[in-house]
Amino acid sequence: MEQYRKTAEYLKKVGFSDPDACVVLGTGLSGLAGYGEKLAEITYKEIPGFPLSTVGTHKGILSMNRIGTRNVLFMQGRFHLYEGYEPVDIAFPVRVMRLLGCKTYIVSNAAGGVGRHLDPGDLMLITDHINFTGVNPLTGPNDESLGPRFPEMDKAYDPELQELARKAARKEGISLKEGIYLGLRGPSMETDAEYRMVGLLGGDAVGMSTVTEVIAAVHCGMRVLGFSVIANKFGGGGENRGSFKDVVTTASQSGELLARLITRVIKELDREVK
Repeated sequence: MEQYRKTAEYLKKVGFSDPDACVVLGTGLSGLAGYGEKLAEITYKEIPGFPLSTVGTHKGILSMNRIGTRNVLFMQGRFHLYEGYEPVDIAFPVRVMRLLGCKTYIVSNAAGGVGRHLDPGDLMLITDHINFTGVNPLTGPNDESLGPRFPEMDKAYDPELQELARKAARKEGISLKEGIYLGLRGPSMETDAEYRMVGLLGGDAVGMSTVTEVIAAVHCGMRVLGFSVIANKFGGGGENRGSFKDVVTTASQSGELLARLITRVIKELDREVK
């Protein structure tokens, strides 16, 4: 907790005060950080105690923009178990964001599609997740000042925010699919057998991130909203066979739609009854 507070205080001193929400931008989705009026920006390596992104498609930049009447933090790049980080390292930024004042945590990722209703390029609203990484950021002693020992996860993805996203999609004329995200450790891409396993377990999309962050966010009392860009489809049909290059390309192509959708959601937050 002492290190979380030190990092939060440092960020406040360099212009990251009073954020309302935090948006985590996954592979190929950093374009959203260009929306709104930029208020502050800093690289991860300048932030005391912050992990560093080692994946080339993750810029490793934290910025704060003004969108509507909201101050929004954008994490351009996240941290993964496959990079060698422990779950507590991945939870570190989440807890710092909460100490800064964030009440809403929006996650995005590029994922492989398993559900029959999903195709490459689709946007999927995450309605629930399956943590198949084998680890949990809450393992070990619990700090009650962060959150409860046994946080309830039955509504990990806030139902009211989900409905807000559905309405925002309709207003923007954006097709928004829905489904369950299953998180694996990576970094190898999934085999066909593993894709079949995901479907049998009830997953509609699969990726290598998100679940650890969301558990930490729920634990410390933030409302969570999640989106996946379906970057490839199980079975290797068509030109997109699920290589990482294809994932980046497809996610980038759909990034503009997701940026519009999240921007609309953030603006609609102003209309919620407090």
